[in-house]
Amino acid sequence: MISSLAIIAFAALIHASFQLSVSMLTLLSGHAIGTKTAHAKLLRLTNSFLIGVTVMTMLLVSFFALIFQNIFSNHIPPVAWAASCGLLLGLGVAVWSFYYRKEKGTSLWLPRGMARHLSERTKVTKHSAEAFSLGLSSVIAELIFIIAPVIVCALALIQLEPIWQLVGIVLYTSISLLSLAIITGLIGSGHKLSRIQKWREDNKRFLQFSAGGGLLILGCYVYVEQVLSVTVLAHGGM
Repeated sequence: MISSLAIIAFAALIHASFQLSVSMLTLLSGHAIGTKTAHAKLLRLTNSFLIGVTVMTMLLVSFFALIFQNIFSNHIPPVAWAASCGLLLGLGVAVWSFYYRKEKGTSLWLPRGMARHLSERTKVTKHSAEAFSLGLSSVIAELIFIIAPVIVCALALIQLEPIWQLVGIVLYTSISLLSLAIITGLIGSGHKLSRIQKWREDNKRFLQFSAGGGLLILGCYVYVEQVLSVTVLAHGGM
């Protein structure tokens, strides 16, 4: 149980280091502030966005856990863990290579067409329901990178008892939202968006290195813990 919860928590920390939802939240807030939106309405928009991200993250983790539960029951073969490790390692290298575009600012890897679409959606978001929908979309848009920690989390979840599965889902969701929740709090408390954005730009390479390195470390840890150790025990039993 402790090992599974540790994997879930570490996977969630990696998820928290990705920046698409944060970028969309700052864009949404910037447009709202630029149109002199009332602070109370700004809070409703940012909180609705945060709730949308929360709901979609919980749904994704629960969905993959249900799929794996039906496929593997409570016994996950080492090959499934090995495949997830390969995905973690591959995405770790990909994050190091091209997560941020090689230009000033915090432009991400997104295709320009999708980036323009999401940017346009943030500009026209005026109501809480639209902000909630935008939060849902931000998680789906970054699925190509967060899929690895979500899959590993789901595999770890199905090894737990039902009550601890619920704890694991809440743990993953809470930790994965740390960076977004902090930015939401800073915006809500009146901090200047320009200072937040400057910090993100100054530290983007550190965030990129942390995300990629975290994926590599988690991949190695899971391989040793769930593949090598099981193989050694199996041969020892023989």
